[in-house]
Amino acid sequence: MKTALITGATSGIGKSTAIRLGLEGYRVILCGRRLDRLEKLKSELSSETEVYILSFDVRNREEVFSQIETLPKAFKNIDILINNAGNAHGLDPIQTGDMDDWDAMLDINVKGLLYVSKAIIPGMITRGGGHIINIGSTAGKEVYPNGNVYCASKHAVDALTQGMRMDLNGKGIRVGAINPGLTETEFSDVRFKGDAAKADKVYKGFDPLQAEDIAEIIHFVVSRPYHVNIADLTVMPTAQASSTILDKNNEV
Repeated sequence: MKTALITGATSGIGKSTAIRLGLEGYRVILCGRRLDRLEKLKSELSSETEVYILSFDVRNREEVFSQIETLPKAFKNIDILINNAGNAHGLDPIQTGDMDDWDAMLDINVKGLLYVSKAIIPGMITRGGGHIINIGSTAGKEVYPNGNVYCASKHAVDALTQGMRMDLNGKGIRVGAINPGLTETEFSDVRFKGDAAKADKVYKGFDPLQAEDIAEIIHFVVSRPYHVNIADLTVMPTAQASSTILDKNNEV
């Protein structure tokens, strides 16, 4: 049984991926800040597979390493790392952007990914195998108005994925990224700081991707034969052509 560690497993893509992999027979380690949600998901999945939870904030370097160090023997050998934790905060032009929002995005989306990877990669190298999937975004492929720092953070994820793949070449570790476009999760609720009307408007008039769509793709990626590494995959809803071109009359 392979073991997968998933950050940001309390909602959205992370939660759906944990469910999908658990149902497919993977042992799962659920990571996130909201312990109540992690415990609820564990109770739902425990009848299907082995589940362990780690409650930490990826921004806290010491917490990341100390929590991962507590994994019991059955969960220590992590075969698959899914760096999913990430957030968008605000949608403002650079000149009026909130610096606390900037710090949150860079700390979670970039440094958090680095901390978790740093804690897990040495074990993969020792065992001579593993699979790292970084969840990027179409925002890491292009920049859109008012997306400045969020886009920069996701461009960093794209660069880090490429760098990891180069640095780990010859170590038996596959590295790839999945870059979703508009996906209906709590993403917009966080971006607009709880303004439900603004968040809902983002997904009106077309059929966005769902978290389950990305989870299905992640399962496909991790279940390929060892010699196949899906290095970079971008997926958008049919209505989306780019970050700024969206057919809002395409709702089915």
